[in-house]
Amino acid sequence: MFTILVAEDDRSLNKIISTKLKQENFNVHSVFNGQEALDVMESHHIDLIITDIMMPQLDGYGFLKVLRQSGYQLPVLMITAKSQLESLEEAFRLGVDDYLVKPLRLQELLLRVQALLRRAQLEVEQQLQVGQTILDYKQLTVTLLEHQEVIQVPPKEFYLLYKLLSRPEQIFTRLELLDEIWGMEDDKDERLVDACVKRVRHKFNANTDFEIITIRGLGYKGRLGHGKV
Repeated sequence: MFTILVAEDDRSLNKIISTKLKQENFNVHSVFNGQEALDVMESHHIDLIITDIMMPQLDGYGFLKVLRQSGYQLPVLMITAKSQLESLEEAFRLGVDDYLVKPLRLQELLLRVQALLRRAQLEVEQQLQVGQTILDYKQLTVTLLEHQEVIQVPPKEFYLLYKLLSRPEQIFTRLELLDEIWGMEDDKDERLVDACVKRVRHKFNANTDFEIITIRGLGYKGRLGHGKV
């Protein structure tokens, strides 16, 4: 279940938004200024923030600035009055992801929240962490945290490794891997898979977080934490 932080000093509007989100099975934390919002961030896991611009103690801009400077990358939906539209350039510069203009339409608010959460989830899924090894699907890199080393991996080798490690212990036939990774390429042969596996094994031979297991007569599977020294 996702948890949403609502920062809105208009108590009536705050209650309306929070009630709607709870009806849609979200966990909700309601606060009334930016400082209270920061306090919640320090003690709770939050998946998405809905914040007004004009709030006492710390306004939406100040809250957003501190949030991003502190390294938080979760999605932020900003609520603004029509008279504040010109100042949205500052909000986007600070890292806001989307905005809504008052008066709010709750169904539109809900749709935007759901879209932002889907986008954030996709970005998370672009990375796979196995022990001290991180695979970044977007960058085609493998990061070895223990050695602070980032390795750029050729596309097909990366896709094969990502496929096997994202579903450990699941057996994939050579034909399945060939069709998914090599697609409609001409003159493709199952031996391409074997050669690719060999290169990946050689490249990460010293890695103790995973290994690729050969299933005789079928194909391959990934295994986590094989404990090689």
